[in-house]
Formats: sequence, structure tokens, C-alpha cells
Amino acid sequence: MNMMHAAVFTGPGRIILGRKPVPVAGPGEAIIKITLTTICGTDVHILKGEYPVRDGLTIGHEPVGTIAELGPGVTGYHIGQRVVVGAITPCGQCNTCLDGHQSQCGGHAIGGWRFGNTIDGCQAEYLKVPFAMANLAPIPDELTDEQVLMCPDIMSTGFGGAERGGIRLGDSVAIFAQGPIGLCATAGARLRGASRIIVVDALPERLAAARKLGADHTIDYRDTDPVEEIRRLTGGDGVDVAIEALGTQQTFENCLRVLKPGGTLSSLGVYSGKLALPVDAFAAGLADQTLVTTLCPGGKERMRRLMAIVASGRLDLQPLITHRFRLEQIEDAYELFANQRDGVLKVAIRP
Repeated sequence: MNMMHAAVFTGPGRIILGRKPVPVAGPGEAIIKITLTTICGTDVHILKGEYPVRDGLTIGHEPVGTIAELGPGVTGYHIGQRVVVGAITPCGQCNTCLDGHQSQCGGHAIGGWRFGNTIDGCQAEYLKVPFAMANLAPIPDELTDEQVLMCPDIMSTGFGGAERGGIRLGDSVAIFAQGPIGLCATAGARLRGASRIIVVDALPERLAAARKLGADHTIDYRDTDPVEEIRRLTGGDGVDVAIEALGTQQTFENCLRVLKPGGTLSSLGVYSGKLALPVDAFAAGLADQTLVTTLCPGGKERMRRLMAIVASGRLDLQPLITHRFRLEQIEDAYELFANQRDGVLKVAIRP
């Protein structure tokens, strides 16, 4: 039996480099040899035991690689072809997918998120891809692995927050937290035509990255009350769209407090514990405001569109990759990323 290295969850606080059998493709499936992947904030939630998965699961949901095996029924691809696969792998055939909610594939919440959640993920040498015909997206020859590494999750999720927020030409937008997803929300807001983008964080390198991606105003919440400052910048009106990109009660509540009547709160954070709606910030439910949530849009057409944006030169997310590790160094990579040391934004993991 062929064996491979993989990042394995063994219980809260422990993701280790382990050994597992190389997967085999069944009908409708494909095996890709991972050439590049990364660690997501959601993986850190798993590491800390804040999001439950089974012991022994391979973690990771942001794969870039080459096709190593095609199962029966998978056509139009060839061995060795470079592909990217979304973090969300919809079947494309169930009622929920056909109703336009591919991320909720199967008709239950977050059903489309399989990698590193319900099946083995991609922080490994090889990955089994379900519903391959709906999820294998060929990488254009002119793009490198690093150029498309953000497409499976970070770019798709951040852009999804801007899209679900319904940002219109000339809108004012506030984005709380400028981690990788928040930064992509900033870039997405700019591409959708926002005229004023206000971002909030505390790390200088993240605020600097936000300015490069289109932020007009940056607020360090350690020095300035962000709610008061955003209200001041908008003449007391509040913003058209507020995007929550961290997943805490405080940032969620702050989004409500800077939102104008009739505005939209677009929530991207992964919350743990109880989330409350303060009555005053919620205007007792009478402000005609909209609250929307987003789970990373997936599928090969979504990936094709994101890669087309990268190929056009309109957006370069490679600067978000601040650190690079071999798969054999995965435990060191988690230690760095989970503790947000050394100015880390995203890490690239290469088997």
C-alpha cells in the first residue's frame, strides 16, 4: 500500500504530521497530487477545538495540484493537468445546488464544505476530490500556483462577502478585521465600485496591505474608537455596507453600530459560542437593515471566474503569502500562523 504524509488532527490542540494511505479514485472522483496549499483561520478553529471534527482527519481545504488519477465517469481532463479545487465541493445535482445554493450542497448547513471537515483534506501529498466534474478547474498556463492559491477559499470568501453585501457603485463600506479574508473583502469592495472603503484592524502590516488593495481609510482600533470614527467619516449617516470578517461579538456589534438605516451587514466570520443582537444597535429590528451570511462559493465555474480576475492583472494576491513551509514543517507552520507571529498573513505549504 502506497503511503503519504498528511497533517492529521488528533484532538484539540494537536495537528501532527502523520502517515496515511494514498487515496484511490472511485466513480466520479479524482486524485490530485498537491503542489501547493495553505492554512486557513478555520483550520485554527479546528486546532483549538472550537469547531468539532473527528480525530484522525486530514486537515486543509485550499488545494492546488496536478491530476494523478481519474475515476470512472470523469472526462475532459488528463493526467498531469494543473487544477485548482474550491474549498467547497458542490455536487451540482441536488435540489440545493440547483436552487443556486451550492455551498449548502445536500440541503443541510455548510454541506458543501467537505475537505478537512467531513472527509480528508489537502494538507497532504494527495487529495481525493468528490464530484470531480463539478469541481476540477484547470489553471491557465500563464498563472503560477502561488497566483491562484487564494482562489479556493480566501479570495472566494472575501469576494463573496462583498457580493452578498450587494455593494453598488458609489457605496460606502466598512470592513472590520483585515486578515486574509478581510483583505479580500476590501479588494472585492473596490472591484464592485465602492467609493469609500474604511477598514479596521490593529496590525500595521495588515492596514498597509489594505491600503494597497483599495482601502481609503484605515483605523487602528487601539488608538481610535472605530464606531465613532466611521460615524465621523460618514457625516453621522453610517455606511451602506458593513462587512464582519473576524467572527467575534464585538466586531459583529460594531458593524451594526456603523450601519445606516436600510444598509446591509455582510457576515463572513466563523462564530463560536453565543452571538447576541444588541437591541439599540439593531434599532429594535425597525431599521430596514439586511443581515446576510456567506459560506465560500465553490465549484469549477467560480474558480474559473476568480482565476480570470487574477489573469487580467486587476488583482495580485501573492503579497498575502508571507511565509513558506514544506509539508514536513506543518507543525511549525501552525504554530506561527495560529499565534499570528512575525507579521504572518498567509503561509504556503508545499509537499
